[in-house]
Amino acid sequence: MKREITNAVRYLMDNWLPPVIRDNKYFMYPVFYYWFNGKNIARIMNFKKDVFYMSNEEYTHLYETIETRSKGRPTDMNNASIEYITSHADKSAETMLDVGSGRGYFLNVMAERTSYKLTGTDIYDNIPGLKANYVKGYVEKLPFPDKSFDIVVCSHTVEHIINLKQAMDELKRVARKQLIIVTPCQKYNFYTLDLHVNFFPTKEMLNREIGMADFECTNIQGDWVYIGRISN
Repeated sequence: MKREITNAVRYLMDNWLPPVIRDNKYFMYPVFYYWFNGKNIARIMNFKKDVFYMSNEEYTHLYETIETRSKGRPTDMNNASIEYITSHADKSAETMLDVGSGRGYFLNVMAERTSYKLTGTDIYDNIPGLKANYVKGYVEKLPFPDKSFDIVVCSHTVEHIINLKQAMDELKRVARKQLIIVTPCQKYNFYTLDLHVNFFPTKEMLNREIGMADFECTNIQGDWVYIGRISN
């Protein structure tokens, strides 16, 4: 199921259903059952409570083994966000890091469209078919020196991070010119289908966590695209 469709469904559920229904366990159970193919429903519905007690290994295993109706799609980014990033990326940049590379879709698009020296990082041992360098790592402790990359992109990742401040500090630490973050424009609900722990219904809430002075933040089809510029 395409990102544009799931964003639209989420918007309707979050904004048109009364809270007493939207975040009701019994109302949401059949939705979870459908979305997760009837597997591990109790564990997934309690994710927002249990995740704070998970080890890195347990957290990684959950993401590697979970089955959803959207698992087959190549990326969580919508096409409009990719086009926006491509057109607003610093034209003088030579290197780009994609943090939370997933299946490598975004990096492979950048490999076709740009001449950047590309690097990806994620929690997996490798990403098959990736047209870029790859280094396994966690966003809370990126395995790169300070200011290693002209542009650092992190899409659909920060909403999953427990230690958000540490992750944001790391993203800013390794960026030299631009930091680009893509994350859903989403209200908090306990029962969400996306295993998120951080929610940014307004751009002000997102920038409070990132903490950059020179930035722009645009809602692109239900996702915030935040572009922060770094002064040298």
